[in-house]
Amino acid sequence: MTFAAMTRPLLLSAALGLVLAAPAAADTTIRLAVGDPIASAVGAAAQDFAERAEAATDGAVTVQVFPDGVLFGGDQNVAVNMVQNGSLDAVILSTSVYASFEPCMNAISLPYLFADYDQFAAYLAGEPGQRLLDSLDDLNTEGLALMIRTFRHVTNSQRPIAAPEDLEGLNLRVPNNRLWVEFFGPLGANPTPMAFTEVYTALQLGTIDGQENPVEVPLANRFYEVQDYLSLTGHLSDGYILAFNQDRWNGLDEDTQAALRTAAQETADFKLENDVNEEDRIVAELESRGMEVNRLTAEQRGAFQDKAVALYPNFESLVGAECMAQALEFVGADKPQDNSQ
Repeated sequence: MTFAAMTRPLLLSAALGLVLAAPAAADTTIRLAVGDPIASAVGAAAQDFAERAEAATDGAVTVQVFPDGVLFGGDQNVAVNMVQNGSLDAVILSTSVYASFEPCMNAISLPYLFADYDQFAAYLAGEPGQRLLDSLDDLNTEGLALMIRTFRHVTNSQRPIAAPEDLEGLNLRVPNNRLWVEFFGPLGANPTPMAFTEVYTALQLGTIDGQENPVEVPLANRFYEVQDYLSLTGHLSDGYILAFNQDRWNGLDEDTQAALRTAAQETADFKLENDVNEEDRIVAELESRGMEVNRLTAEQRGAFQDKAVALYPNFESLVGAECMAQALEFVGADKPQDNSQ
């Protein structure tokens, strides 16, 4: 028997093994990282996407959710870089984080820009939002969907915030974003950029007096244990972006990509409805856990808006003139809106 004849059965067996293994090789596992606890609104959104992705791809794609920033050491700027270089498959991060890399992201965070959540959601789903997603190409990142966050409010351990003057002297944690500093600094606060993972301990030790975030954040992170006052200022907004490493994304076939885009948009719709519907319940729960809640009157909110209007020229360099003009044109105004509760 020749050598070729002897080895032919082995080659056929190996080839058959490769064919039988092909379906398993087509299965894809995506590691999706978020910075907040799994019980948070963004944690719920990540889990929602994981379920929708698996269903939409008939189980071919499995999404594993890693909360609490465990895959990027709690540093969300590091997470952006890790997605860019492929160390992370996918993330859900705030637009305020991406603004360090793409200033146009700050357009969302112009103080009192949106009149209500419907207008905010329309902005994210429209041309301005698509422009933001497209800008991620420069970061080797594929943006699948923009998702709403509820408006941001102030908590602190010193006093209720009913007027801009009440911020005077407060050491207030803010994201590592200059727009926040340029907003709170002129109002008299001492804005302190700080990694989110450090906030609870800093509040507990009195290193900072307060922080500002959507109301679900102090609940999910138990800030009510170290904060006495919640003031519904509704001063700024930011969004979340569900994004993939672009090389990882391009390695998926077109049908899988289409299914995941649909799942991502459905998750964005889920998050909008869930977060807005939950907001009043969360405020009530924070109140039941001992926080004093003050709801600003229209006149009190107007005082904050007047201050914001005066500061708008300072924000243009942080947003970009074109993106700022686009945002103001979209909402049909040249000044902030009344995003009352």
